[in-house]
Amino acid sequence: MKFNKNIPYEDCPCPAFLLDKGRLEENLKLIASVRDQAGIHIIMALKAFANWRVFPLIGEYLNGATASSLNEARLIYEEMGSRVHSYFVAYKEGEFDEVMKYSSHITFNSLNQYNRFKDRIASSGCDISIGIRVNPEFSTVETDLYNPASPGSRLGEAPNVFDLGWPEGVEGLHFHTLCESDSADLVATLGAIEEKLGAHLPQLKWVNMGGGHLMTRKDYDVQLLIDTLVSFKEKWGVDIILEPGSAISWQTGELVSQILDIHEARGIKTLILDVSFTAHMPDTLEMPYRPDILGQVEKSEQTHQYRVGGLSCLSGDYLMDYSFDKELSVGDKIVFLDMIHYTTVKTNMFNGISHPAIVHWDNNAFDVKREFGYEDYKHRMA
Repeated sequence: MKFNKNIPYEDCPCPAFLLDKGRLEENLKLIASVRDQAGIHIIMALKAFANWRVFPLIGEYLNGATASSLNEARLIYEEMGSRVHSYFVAYKEGEFDEVMKYSSHITFNSLNQYNRFKDRIASSGCDISIGIRVNPEFSTVETDLYNPASPGSRLGEAPNVFDLGWPEGVEGLHFHTLCESDSADLVATLGAIEEKLGAHLPQLKWVNMGGGHLMTRKDYDVQLLIDTLVSFKEKWGVDIILEPGSAISWQTGELVSQILDIHEARGIKTLILDVSFTAHMPDTLEMPYRPDILGQVEKSEQTHQYRVGGLSCLSGDYLMDYSFDKELSVGDKIVFLDMIHYTTVKTNMFNGISHPAIVHWDNNAFDVKREFGYEDYKHRMA
């Protein structure tokens, strides 16, 4: 697991999501290299990472961003300074004029939505390219919660919907079937796309291949990705768009927490932290997965074992079991690795637990960008 050995985590404000701008820029350089070698467009998906203070840096390397809500679209437009690729599961009548203002591309989830709004786009005077999301009913994702391509999914139209032809005025096809996947998964997916929708590809201007392309992961086959994209582009004569989420902020930062208590019951020692899995790291319980902790070791007769518990009153707000080569004490820091993607965008204030600060490690110093307090909690309620 990648982390920065030069960061003095013991001195970091706590609790805090700590973003290392150096590692973020390393990821951006790799992604920009893929974009340039393949001759495609790569945009950022805010659903995985929406820390807008680094949007100017991201804008130096990528071609903009994609939004799935009006709030995301406005944030991109204001803080990155570019029009957005909009894909909403459904657009609201009262918001659509503002969506058009911010958008260069609008992708519809259904033909019903396209037919409802196409005339408004045509009469708006806005230069907007229209797309349709398609569910190829094929995916290599094994976790149902993150698989958008199962038959009957609410996300996108099934291929058979287009048996009578491609809708007039729609220039692009969008699909999203991957989740932190390898390039071999994209190869398999494109086989299904060509088999089920190949008859329509020649009349398209662009194909958006969605997210889930984890090209910044150490073992990812980047060259296969580049070769696959080049081949598809040449074969079908379309522009290609990727919108990775996790890949941008993959292993770029940590969640720094502190031990408040050590609770022991029936021989089980549980660290009680000043953060919460359900409130600050929900995917650890939903997916689920077990995050790495800085300093953990393999279990042996010589190590010290702990269950790690969150601060909320949810009985399941814990993970088990972690081993360390020394006994831990109240006040010690616990640093969860790779805690920047799909964390800050999904946190909540359950139980009124203090939300971790947003801190950047920049120029060898901690830079506190945002702290949260009582007013943040109070004004989420009414």
